[in-house]
Amino acid sequence: MNAHKVLVVEDERAIADAVVARLRAEGFVVEVAVDGPGAVEAARRIQPDVIVLDVMLPGFDGLEVCRRVQAERPVPVLMLTARDDETDLLVGLAVGADDYLTKPFSMRELTARVHALLRRVTRNAAPAGPPPLRFGDLEINLTERRVQRAGVEAHLTPTEFDLLAHLAAHPRAVLPRERLLAEIWGWADASGTRTVDSHIKGLRRKLGADLIRTVHGVGYALEVAR
Repeated sequence: MNAHKVLVVEDERAIADAVVARLRAEGFVVEVAVDGPGAVEAARRIQPDVIVLDVMLPGFDGLEVCRRVQAERPVPVLMLTARDDETDLLVGLAVGADDYLTKPFSMRELTARVHALLRRVTRNAAPAGPPPLRFGDLEINLTERRVQRAGVEAHLTPTEFDLLAHLAAHPRAVLPRERLLAEIWGWADASGTRTVDSHIKGLRRKLGADLIRTVHGVGYALEVAR
């Protein structure tokens, strides 16, 4: 049986019941919260492996939930939003969400996204990894999943760390957005390129604008000294 724990945060009973039933059928251990304060408390208590988080919640919204949870313990977050509004989505990604689904969505798509998030975390959580990567004043500890620049630790979300580590594995090489989507998010199409762009913005905000070079119309590269 799959022992992964999923916290579902959704105040619409019918949607919550459907999501919980499908995830439990997939073998997940599932807990539900129906408002912002309850979601933060549940995340602190059960230490979930993934959070499925609605944006619109009583108490305070999903964006604030995501911000508070990620400040305490980075965890993959799949955001549920009622509107395909780019501003809302980018704000959600900026506060630490890893992926998003726009309502209405299929249960098959939701479970596929949850599985993809877990595969990425499992793949990048090796028990004994290589020594830290160092590029000038940037240090990436792959085993402990920690990043420092100029001796100052940066608080990255799980997806931000995976994106940075992927770029660092190919220093100076320009990686297309489509390749990053396929290899990090597990997406088979290019419909989520703004997701990549938002996470790049997050890395630049936390580590410095000079670290990642944009090649317009193609993708991104980690800038390192020759």
